[in-house]
Amino acid sequence: MSDEKPQAGRIRTEVHGHVFKIIIDNPTKKNSFSPQMMSEISDAITLLDRTEDFWAGVICSEGSDFTAGLDMPKFFGPKAETIEEKPDNIDAFALKGRCRKPIVTAVQGIVYTIGIEIMLAGDIVVAASDSRFCQMESKRGIAPLGGAHFRYLTRAGWGDAMYHLFLCDEFNAERAHKIGFVQEVVPPGKQIERAMEIAQTIAKNAPLGIQVTKEAALKYIEAGERAAIDYIPTVKDRVFSSQDMMEGIQSFVERRAAVFKGR
Repeated sequence: MSDEKPQAGRIRTEVHGHVFKIIIDNPTKKNSFSPQMMSEISDAITLLDRTEDFWAGVICSEGSDFTAGLDMPKFFGPKAETIEEKPDNIDAFALKGRCRKPIVTAVQGIVYTIGIEIMLAGDIVVAASDSRFCQMESKRGIAPLGGAHFRYLTRAGWGDAMYHLFLCDEFNAERAHKIGFVQEVVPPGKQIERAMEIAQTIAKNAPLGIQVTKEAALKYIEAGERAAIDYIPTVKDRVFSSQDMMEGIQSFVERRAAVFKGR
């Protein structure tokens, strides 16, 4: 049973216990993003990050495709020289993509441009075997604006990142899994179910421990090893004095499943 929270536009959300589900819901246009949708997904990820009772998130989409990227007419108007929405607004989700809560993304069908960038802004990706990926901006005379230039590097390394960013080619789920973009490949139609299973499993662990683990990892990505090492002492007292830590130890001693409260 879920509590649905409808939103304006084409991004909607659902609450499944401690898992917050963010759904891209514009299937008649291959889930292409309008400026409003960029703002809404940013707001949804911010809500996930700031709501204490949300311990993990899932991002997925309706229909046969995850997202074909930007809705070009919405951003650039009827003629290419007419810019309706400044391109710097395209990156609206990127800072919010540094969410402290773990995010599992489920993708299928077309996963192009901003779709890959949203996918890689999360932590774990489950892809349907029919997924097709492409970062084609340079083929259209546009530079990637949603973080592709660094998100590719953190997942795939220099060679594989530049291979796809420069060639602007389409690649399949098997290739995405090989270069680290995707963690699991499942049959079509099973990707959301599996992403929810992973998120629900994560949400059974101590949320503070998960959050600190992700924050430390982000410190490493953003500022290097010393920043990640220095971060842990700043949260040590908060973690080691938490009720969840005591519950974790007690459940281990009593050989039972832990029941965490998030405090």
